[in-house]
Amino acid sequence: MKNYLGPIYLTLAASSWGGTYVVSKVVLDVISPLELVWFRYVVALCTLAVIGIATHQSWKIAWRDIPLILAIGVIGYFVSIWTQFAGTQLSTAQMGAVITSATPAFMVIFARFLLQETLTIKKGISVCLATIGVLFIVGIGDTGSPFQLGGLVLGIAALTWALMSVLVKRIPSHYSQLVTTTYAILIATIIITPLASPSLTSEHLVLLSQPVVWGGILYLGTVATAGAFYLWNKGLQFVDASRGGLYFFFQPLVGTLLGWLFLGEQVGISFWTGTGLILAGVLLVIKD
Repeated sequence: MKNYLGPIYLTLAASSWGGTYVVSKVVLDVISPLELVWFRYVVALCTLAVIGIATHQSWKIAWRDIPLILAIGVIGYFVSIWTQFAGTQLSTAQMGAVITSATPAFMVIFARFLLQETLTIKKGISVCLATIGVLFIVGIGDTGSPFQLGGLVLGIAALTWALMSVLVKRIPSHYSQLVTTTYAILIATIIITPLASPSLTSEHLVLLSQPVVWGGILYLGTVATAGAFYLWNKGLQFVDASRGGLYFFFQPLVGTLLGWLFLGEQVGISFWTGTGLILAGVLLVIKD
């Protein structure tokens, strides 16, 4: 069972992020992306802090490891998340899904140079199969010159999330992933606060009283951030970074499926073909 803990954690994390597409579509009609990230992180911090205190976690971090936690917070939870939203605004949600699906490929590269993980033919085939599967699901759409800047920004999002995921592997194993995740989110929240606060008006705070809005924020903060970030970091401790990246592909898969179930978005043969390719890529390395 222990051999399957990593895949289970990573699948749950990526699937939770897939749910954010449906929830965010509703909440972003009321507040801006930057505001949503800020509220999401504040809720996540409160959730993780309560769990950490209740489970009597040790919050001590050695000085030599602080730069690593800072890097994870800045690169992954601030730069990557912000550029993901900004790139999608400048382009399309479809392009966002396509370009950020390059994250696992970047993880394979970073893992080779930062962690000295071996690049195998099986890993390469797995990434290719899953990437083609994502392209089947979301399509390639209009990726012409009007969206070049957005595509560049989204490329930065994919690159930085991959780098953050590999850096997580370098966190000493004696630290609780709950604690290190909390500190990293705290760092990102501190950076985002002065950027988001000017747009937080009393009118927006009134809108937050709507059940669908605060319910969505609670989901994003507790499940898609506190829970999913913790599960992603925890899962990466059980598998190679290059293998772990494959589970990222469950994000667009689940997002498309939930959009079909709850938003009435259409899916066809391309979705099921893509799903089969993603699952084939994951199954190819799950027992590697």
